[in-house]
Amino acid sequence: MQQITASTAPAPAGTYSSGIVSGGFLFLAGQGPFNPDAFIVGETFAEQVRQTFANLEAVAAAAGTSMRNAVRIGVYLNDMSDWAEFNEVSKEFLGTPYPARTSIQADLNGFLVEVDAIVALPTEV
Repeated sequence: MQQITASTAPAPAGTYSSGIVSGGFLFLAGQGPFNPDAFIVGETFAEQVRQTFANLEAVAAAAGTSMRNAVRIGVYLNDMSDWAEFNEVSKEFLGTPYPARTSIQADLNGFLVEVDAIVALPTEV
């Protein structure tokens, strides 16, 4: 296993890694709409989704891959009425075929969205 970090994404707030490479995949811990200094970015739901994906993308890039290679994402929404808007904004960051997904309503303690992911690593030809 290899630990992955990115200076442009928030550092873990506990005993976990931002990303772990294992078995040809990158396993990304949940990211929310925070900058590297742990301050919330974005007042609107769409802005918070974009910052969340920017954090995921930063860790994915540090591992040599991209969220366009995501095979599964977990989506945690403070309010399930934001589901349709999440679908639209997430298209800016995800490739087709879209990854498998689970969406759950969660009490996110002051922010609106969190996303975790499993991302395929590039294979050598």
